[in-house]
Amino acid sequence: MQSAPAGSPSQSLRRRREAVVREHMQAENDRDFDRALDAFDHPRYELVATGQVYDGPEEVREYYRATRTAFPDQRNENVVLHHADDAVIAEFDLKGTHLGPFLGLEPTGRAFSCRMAAVFEFDGDRIACERVYFDLATIAGQLGLLDRLAGPDARRPG
Repeated sequence: MQSAPAGSPSQSLRRRREAVVREHMQAENDRDFDRALDAFDHPRYELVATGQVYDGPEEVREYYRATRTAFPDQRNENVVLHHADDAVIAEFDLKGTHLGPFLGLEPTGRAFSCRMAAVFEFDGDRIACERVYFDLATIAGQLGLLDRLAGPDARRPG
């Protein structure tokens, strides 16, 4: 068996990290947020598309509460994992139905499906940060919110 290059995680550590990410993502699907938070030493989410950062257990719990109020059936599907030296990168489809307030906008009752990527930074075998990349315009368009998110001052062609 070939050993990992210097500075690279061992195969055993990679397997543990992958198991942590899969368990964390399943816990989110199951709405078992205590279990989801157990993957972190100090929970931290960064949502790149909106610039929102949730740092610490109270803020991350509020993130879970707000997103599951807006999208009670929110779930990740079709997960594909990739490994880096200090991270696991997850590609997945996030799906949900807009049944509660989202970014200050009233629910539309419409569903969305958006391909996303999340970088799970690790410290040992514990998640240090989940940084999520997605296209907010894809979600807003599917929910019928694109014009409302753009606001009255947005430039429109023509």
